[in-house]
Amino acid sequence: MRQRRLRIVAATAVAALIALAGCSSNNGNSGGSGGSGGPAEITFWQSQFEPYQQKWFKTYVDKFNASQTDVKVKYQVVPGDTWQQKLKAAQAAGTQPDVATTNYGGIPAGVANGQFAELDKLLPDKAWSDIKSNVGGFVQVDGKHYAYPMLVEPSTVLYYRTDLVKAAGLDPNAPPKTWDELLTWAEKLTKGKVKGMSIASVATDLGWSSWGLQYNACGHLPINDDWSAANAKDPCYTKLFEFYQTLFQKGWIPQQPKVGYPDATPYGQGQVAMMANGSWAVGQLKQTFPAMIKNTAVAPFPSVDGDPSKPTATLGGWTLTVDAKSKHKEAAAKFIEYLLAGDPAIMADFFRQSGFSKYTVRTSVDQALAGDPAATADPFMKIISDKVVATGKAEPAYPFDISLAFATAIESVMKGKSDIPTATQKASDAIDRVIKQQRLKGTAPKG
Repeated sequence: MRQRRLRIVAATAVAALIALAGCSSNNGNSGGSGGSGGPAEITFWQSQFEPYQQKWFKTYVDKFNASQTDVKVKYQVVPGDTWQQKLKAAQAAGTQPDVATTNYGGIPAGVANGQFAELDKLLPDKAWSDIKSNVGGFVQVDGKHYAYPMLVEPSTVLYYRTDLVKAAGLDPNAPPKTWDELLTWAEKLTKGKVKGMSIASVATDLGWSSWGLQYNACGHLPINDDWSAANAKDPCYTKLFEFYQTLFQKGWIPQQPKVGYPDATPYGQGQVAMMANGSWAVGQLKQTFPAMIKNTAVAPFPSVDGDPSKPTATLGGWTLTVDAKSKHKEAAAKFIEYLLAGDPAIMADFFRQSGFSKYTVRTSVDQALAGDPAATADPFMKIISDKVVATGKAEPAYPFDISLAFATAIESVMKGKSDIPTATQKASDAIDRVIKQQRLKGTAPKG
């Protein structure tokens, strides 16, 4: 997940460059035309993820190819560290794939530069109506769909050790609901070498992991909706800064963490009693620290005021897109419909293979999993799906420089290097500079 998160940030930052490279070529994709009576041949590039994902994709590409004679999919796995270079080169040469995995954050810039085909007329209405209401906007620009969503991963979930909670005189069946309650738990669970919890504490991790808490504190992010000016000095952010500051300066979180926010190792090794982490940590715990599962419970991350309807997480994840220059858009869409928007059992199998560490975007897939004994028996899935994913917000599409400016302010206050007014003023000034330098004013995508 650490490498994937870096790929998401990088992909969002360079999406415009890739699209522009594609615009330099007037050539179409290199797949066969199918005009001589043979199948339309399309290429599908998948960014390399966990091994089970490659196996799942390969299985269903083969099944799709065997199920009909109109379309043949050529499947290729591209390592994450070479994805951008390879795709940019293909764009320039006019040999880009017909279908590709694309993260949510990369969609707006790609659409602005003509990279993706509109899918509304290529997929049936029932495919769109099946998408959950809080996810549908993630793949839209100006009311049109340019991708079909595959999964979501909430950025922030609270994990806690039920045995240590009991030993501290706390009730594991009544997890904290407010930030103040969470601070109380962190204090009581800090004993000896075991810290109360882990959470992001450096700007590069805070930049994206705190998005949900920024929404929770203020209902908005530190930039105006139209990207015309910074909004980092809103007084409602004071509690957010104080929350991080208290955790760090009281010594209730590791002072010099050896791993980044997405890595569950400190929790898995018993170094912390609670952990703020994304849903992907479920998979890491099951695979690497299985003995910890029996003493682990999850809950929505607490809200600033205890209101469970407010978001505490953003939802990252992946989609499939069709290249705007594809010669076989209908064939490409047929494959996407089969894989992501058709029989719910196909995607249900994906989530089963993930160990239920990824979460659904379709109502029909939820219904399919409701009848799956493995899904209903999973100790984490229903809580994360019903109480975290349901209130999650989309990751912002603006340049990560803006997130980093605000995160730098959080870290400086957290570690006693600055007071809140000074830090937020510096963040505001930095964000305004990014807006001016990158000409962002008025360019915010509309869902």
